[in-house]
Amino acid sequence: LTAYTGSEYQLNRKETDILIYTKLTKKAIKIAFKAHKDVKGQDGLPYICHPLHLAEQMTTEYETCAALLHDVLEDSNMTEKDLSDFPEEVIKALKLLTHDNRIAYDVYIKHLKSNPIAKAVKIADLKHNLDTSRLDRITPKVLKRNAKYRHALEILEHEGE
Repeated sequence: LTAYTGSEYQLNRKETDILIYTKLTKKAIKIAFKAHKDVKGQDGLPYICHPLHLAEQMTTEYETCAALLHDVLEDSNMTEKDLSDFPEEVIKALKLLTHDNRIAYDVYIKHLKSNPIAKAVKIADLKHNLDTSRLDRITPKVLKRNAKYRHALEILEHEGE
């Protein structure tokens, strides 16, 4: 099912819905569980379900690690130093995925396009966040947020192709 490319493992098919298990991805899972311990998502489920869902959609080892860790720097007290054992490609993607609120959201999204790992993770992240079937209630706040996410998805998938 997987092939080693010399630097990372990759799945041999486009649609996965399975998690790539390597030493590196297992480490990312453990860190994500620790970072999101006792945190609930907007759907009321343990937050870790979200990065695991994204990770299942990734096709490379590095994408899987980035998906698992995509909210760790932004939403926990973990720092880049805590992730220093991960390859540079994963760290670069995580830096791009960590939104600095001083930067306009559209500018942040456009920067993600330059990195294939960050782009793949953010597209999966936006699609999962847009899935309102996970929510018990759809509020005006959710609708406003989803409009922003749909626009971001449009930028990542289509703008400037």
